[in-house]
Order: sequence, then C-alpha cells, then structure tokens
Amino acid sequence: MEHTAYIALGSNLEDRAANLRIAVMSMPPKVVPVDCSPVYQTPPWGFEDQPPFLNQVIKARTNLKPEDLLGFLKQLETEIGRTHTFQYGPRLIDLDILFFDELIINSSDLKIPHPRIQDRAFVLVPLSDIAPDYLHPVLKVPVMDLVSGVDVDGIDWFSSGDCGKMVEV
Repeated sequence: MEHTAYIALGSNLEDRAANLRIAVMSMPPKVVPVDCSPVYQTPPWGFEDQPPFLNQVIKARTNLKPEDLLGFLKQLETEIGRTHTFQYGPRLIDLDILFFDELIINSSDLKIPHPRIQDRAFVLVPLSDIAPDYLHPVLKVPVMDLVSGVDVDGIDWFSSGDCGKMVEV
C-alpha cells in the first residue's frame, strides 16, 4: 500500500547542501521524493552555540510502514555519516518524519505527527512551501496557520529544492 510521508531534513556540519542532496538522492527506491521545499538557512534551535542549519522538507511516497520508515531514515543517517552527540547538538544529517498519511502514532519509539512541529519555524516554513493546506491531524489546523504562530526571524531562503532534478520519479 502506498503512503504519503512528509520528512524534514537538516544539516549544520561540513557541506550542508551536499548532505541534504545526498539524503534525498539516497532515498529511492524505498522512499520516492515527489516534492521538495526550498532549502532555508536557519539558526540553531535548542542548543544555540553551533553553526546555522540548512533545512528542507520533502513530500515522499513509500510502501514502508511508519516504523519501517523510521528505521530506514535512521539507517540512512548513519550511512551518510551521522554520529550522535547530544540532544539538539550539531549534526551532519537529521531526518525526521513529520506526517505519515493522516496517522496519529504515539509509541515510545515513534510519534507522528512530530510532537514539536508547531513550535519549529525551521520545519514549518519549508513545509508550508509544499503543503500549506495540509491539516495537522491532531491540532486540526492547516500548516499555513501554524506558521503564523512562530517567530520566523532568521529563517532565510538559501536555494531552490530541485528534488525533481536530483531524483528520477
């Protein structure tokens, strides 16, 4: 069964733009990007003494179940070179499931929708570029309205998100 997932990508170490491209290009065939937001440079969140991030959101098709998608994304982070340091610390690549169909999952290993999405401008701004009318399944509020509730200062356009050119769909 085919599912739709929205996935957040972030990087603030080494060649940040290349890290995002590598992540997107490494997803098929298990996860097929169908739309990519522009890439934004954003200030660090949670731990501020680190380099700025590049953030992007993709819409993807997958036949994986939510738990299997999480495992796939965590394995992909490792393959790209992520090593875990501390919460909100610098990272080569970070891949998070924001939404999966309209599911609500609240297990110890997986929470969908992402539990802090409504507080994170670095996710909401790129998400609103590709899914402004997507209705948050818990809050029952469209993404474009969630953006109006966060401080977007410091969220700067960096480059277009040409996932169609990076990945054959």
